[in-house]
Amino acid sequence: MKEASITKAYEIAIERYQDVGINVEEVMDKLQKVQLSLHCWQADDVTGFESKGELTGGIQATGNYPGKARNIDEVRADIKKAASLIPGNHRVNLHEIYGDFKGEFVDRDQVEPKHFDSWMQWAKENNLKLDFNSTSFSHPKSGNLSLSNPDESIRNFWIEHTKRCREIAQKIGEYQNDPCIMNIWVHDGSKDITVNRMKYRALLKDSLDKIFEKKYDMMKDCIESKVFGIGLESYTVGSNDFYVGYGSKNNKIITLDTGHFHPTESVADKVSSLLLFVPELMLHVSRPVRWDSDHVTILNDDTLDLCKEIVRCDALNKVHIGLDYFDASINRIGAYVIGSRATQKCMCQALLEPLNTLRKYEAEDKGFQRLALLEESKSLPWNAVWDMFCYKNNVPVGEEFIAEIEKYETEVTSKR
Repeated sequence: MKEASITKAYEIAIERYQDVGINVEEVMDKLQKVQLSLHCWQADDVTGFESKGELTGGIQATGNYPGKARNIDEVRADIKKAASLIPGNHRVNLHEIYGDFKGEFVDRDQVEPKHFDSWMQWAKENNLKLDFNSTSFSHPKSGNLSLSNPDESIRNFWIEHTKRCREIAQKIGEYQNDPCIMNIWVHDGSKDITVNRMKYRALLKDSLDKIFEKKYDMMKDCIESKVFGIGLESYTVGSNDFYVGYGSKNNKIITLDTGHFHPTESVADKVSSLLLFVPELMLHVSRPVRWDSDHVTILNDDTLDLCKEIVRCDALNKVHIGLDYFDASINRIGAYVIGSRATQKCMCQALLEPLNTLRKYEAEDKGFQRLALLEESKSLPWNAVWDMFCYKNNVPVGEEFIAEIEKYETEVTSKR
């Protein structure tokens, strides 16, 4: 797209938004500060570098598109390529199974910060920050229960793993001089009806208490719930109610994965409630199609409502935005770019909402005027602002990134 066309459309957008009380330049500054945490597992379908076994834990990557990353260098190259097509400076979210193990088997209760030294160096070289996750799935001791397993030896194995992951997150935070966001999600549950719900939840609570005994200052703990997983349909130990209770009582960050709730639930509605009781939120933005299918995020009502609620709650500094989907049916770098840019487009629209006027109407009980402006704001020229945002960040404007990804596929991923 030509610079003259981008600039002309942008100037018109500035004038149009001025009419509804929005300073577009201020919005551009705010959008520049919004960081996404790009999930490393989109590059290789959640395989990691520990083993080549089956993906377990009630999750599933579908598709077999050619060009999947096979090692740490390829994962990094693909993330770097994707990041070059996404405006802004962002983060990379690692699972423990993506450590730099240099071809050696390191069991999960033996992992150390040294296994992520090269990741820290790579991130610094590429102007990226890192976040982290413990990994309870795809291991011989995963089974259906990890931190809530009645077998003390198995439970202690996962407690030790998670403690070590927190230590790694602390070292990452110290290295990058910015707190590392460390998420805990365990798959624990039951395929069929359980008659001992309290027992497993008591064990999970006790395990978490032990994990969180040591305090750190350069990492932040997050806890994540889920409705169900494949093969674990009837009962999930770490339900939303469990983690909301635990997080509220223990001042922990709650992670909201947009695919981890019933399809009719509004995740956006949870933001204002939770922020009254917990310090911050972590988001895993996904696109569930009838279940937690982890389709690529797109610009849809669910993601737009979520971003609008963050802005309406004045919570940009309290909400961490990560992506969590893994589509193996299309070009994986394309999946990164589509989902990331879609989330940013939603945030762009949210920041451009004429909120002061809308709230004035609401305070004056002017329901017609509020609804009318909400509707008209949908067709304001936000896309011209988005195009200029991409242009100023030296990334492709509009659909131009398609050719860039096709070129990378021809030259790189198709040869794997």
